[in-house]
Amino acid sequence: MDNSISGDLSLGNLFHAAGLAPEDVQVIRHTLKPDGLRTRADAMGPGLLPYVREQGIRNSKLPPTPPRIWLNFLATTGRRARFLTAYENHGEVVAERSDIRRYFDLRPSPVFAALVDRLVIEWTNDPVNWAKTGDLATGMAVVEISDPADVAFLGFDAILISYDELQAVMSDDRYRQWQTALRSVQGIYVIADTLTGKLYVGKADGAERLLGRWSEYARNGHGGNVALRELAAADARHRQYFQFSILQVFSPSASAAQVDAAEAHFKRVLLTRQFGMNLN
Repeated sequence: MDNSISGDLSLGNLFHAAGLAPEDVQVIRHTLKPDGLRTRADAMGPGLLPYVREQGIRNSKLPPTPPRIWLNFLATTGRRARFLTAYENHGEVVAERSDIRRYFDLRPSPVFAALVDRLVIEWTNDPVNWAKTGDLATGMAVVEISDPADVAFLGFDAILISYDELQAVMSDDRYRQWQTALRSVQGIYVIADTLTGKLYVGKADGAERLLGRWSEYARNGHGGNVALRELAAADARHRQYFQFSILQVFSPSASAAQVDAAEAHFKRVLLTRQFGMNLN
C-alpha cells in the first residue's frame, strides 16, 4: 500500500486503520440479477452468506486459496459499490465440492461492522473483475461514508439486547429514540446470564430511571450488584454473556413503594433469590 500523503481516502487506508493486511482480504462486488441476488433486500439479508459461499470452479475470479476476510459490496450506480458485510473464510468444505462448484466455510465477521450500508467505494476497471484480492483493491477510492441511520425504538416489551448492544444504546447517537424512551420511565428489568441461565431482577426508580441505571451496567458491567460484581472480579469478560430486557415500566410519578413491590414480585415469580443472582 502507498502510504504517501495525498489527501484522498482509499480502501487501503481503511485496511490499515482496521489492522488488515491486503493479502488477507478478498473484495467482492455483487450485482442484482434474476438468477442470483434479485433485490437489495436479498443482498442485505440472511440469503447473502449461502449465495457467497457457493463459488464456480471454471473461470473463477477467486484465487485457488482465497484470503481470510471477504468484504462484500453491492453495485449501485456507475462504478460505485456499497458495503454489505464481511465474512471470515475458514477454508473450502471439500466434502461439498462438485465438478463445477466449490463451497467455503464462511462465518460473519465484525470487520467494518460500523460501515455496513454506509461505506461506498468506486470500483476500479483494472481489470473489471467482480472479485479482487486486497492488493488490487487498496487504490479504490472511498467516495462516501454516510451518517448512520437512527435505530427505531420498537417498544419496551421488545427490548432484548446483549451487553455489546447495551453499550451502543447508551452511547451511540443512532439510539436517540431509545435513550429518550429509557430516560422517561422507571422500571423493573431482568439480566440473564446466557452462559449459566441464571437471572438477576433489578429496579430503576426515582430520578435515575432506566437510562441512568443501565448506563451504570454499560460503564462497569455490574452496576454495583454484589453477585454481578463477583462475576466481574472472577472474569471481566463474563459481562459479554449478559442479556438485558424489561419486565415492567412505571411513569415517573409512580411511588417507590409501587416499584419495590413489583421488583419483589418478579423475584418471587422467577425464583431469582433461590436459583438466580439476587441476594436479597
